[in-house]
Amino acid sequence: MENNRDNVIIRTSIIGIIANVFLASFKAFVGVVSNSIAVTLDAVNNLSDALSSIITIVGTKLAGKLPNKKHPFGYGRIEYLSAMIVSGIVLYAGLTSLVESVKKIISPEKADYSAVSLVIIVSAIVVKLILGKYVRTQGEKVNSGSLIASGKDASFDALLSTSVLASAVIFLLTGLSLEAYVGALISVIIIKSGIEMMRDTVDEILGERADKETTRKIKALIKEEPEVRGAYDLIMYNYGPDKNYASVHIEVPDTMTVDKLDKLTRRIEKRVMEESGVALVGVGVYSYNTGDNDIARLQNAVSKVVLSHEWAVSMHGFYADLDTKEIRFDVVISFDIGQAEAMNILNKDLRDAFPDYKFMFSPDVDVSD
Repeated sequence: MENNRDNVIIRTSIIGIIANVFLASFKAFVGVVSNSIAVTLDAVNNLSDALSSIITIVGTKLAGKLPNKKHPFGYGRIEYLSAMIVSGIVLYAGLTSLVESVKKIISPEKADYSAVSLVIIVSAIVVKLILGKYVRTQGEKVNSGSLIASGKDASFDALLSTSVLASAVIFLLTGLSLEAYVGALISVIIIKSGIEMMRDTVDEILGERADKETTRKIKALIKEEPEVRGAYDLIMYNYGPDKNYASVHIEVPDTMTVDKLDKLTRRIEKRVMEESGVALVGVGVYSYNTGDNDIARLQNAVSKVVLSHEWAVSMHGFYADLDTKEIRFDVVISFDIGQAEAMNILNKDLRDAFPDYKFMFSPDVDVSD
């Protein structure tokens, strides 16, 4: 499966390189012959796209290296670094183009278009539309951020080439030269695209909130097991596209033996992997009291105190020992308040409401839905 994904990315990138090199060559010829800064900058943009595809290939190859002792989770995150380099190239191309366009605005030069030039520009627009759709579709198919970014960039190029064509037509019909201004507009759009690509890649490197549909699916799979009353604290770790690991806590009865618990966790891990593609690397356990109505009433009372605060998202893992007067649970704290402040407030509230009990509770971060 992994090799097939890599082959798709590499094959798509090679097609992009070939197409962009041809387009850059033709546009550079048109730009020089017609003395058009907008067409020349469009050619430079195509070359940057070809370079981006080369970096995507290199990143994919490096990311496909097998795990080893130094990097036990593999090299998948290199794809994010390659995507960052691609966005940097796009940003640099935009800034360079903007400088050249401003120079042409200050010291304008007259363009001279021919019918052949216009045909080449129109052909480039068609090729870029087809290439953009193809590359983006392949990127979404194999979950490749670099390909998706390249596909979007190609679609932008088609739009930019259309603006170049429009300025050429306006010049031929009216004699009004918008060359430098169109070049500046192209540059600004390229810069904007580069910044957006870089921002998206930084988000992936820093770590984003886990996909809601995925987390809910995993929790639903776990809770389908008869012995499991709840699934909590699901944390997902991403080590590259389609390389997801996770840990979770499950709530099971206090009468469950270690042997049965071992069989249960292994069954859960296998099913989650088969049906979601996520590897559960850790399954923690909360026990809940069985057969005691007094404890159920106590849990409801404690829950009412804890969840009276808007920043207390949920409470779970409740267990009470009536003999030792000890109660333990976890509470999910939202990002609206600091954990230390929240703990101090809850400690005071619980001591005031239940002075005879000793509480041991831990704050959980609101990392997933």
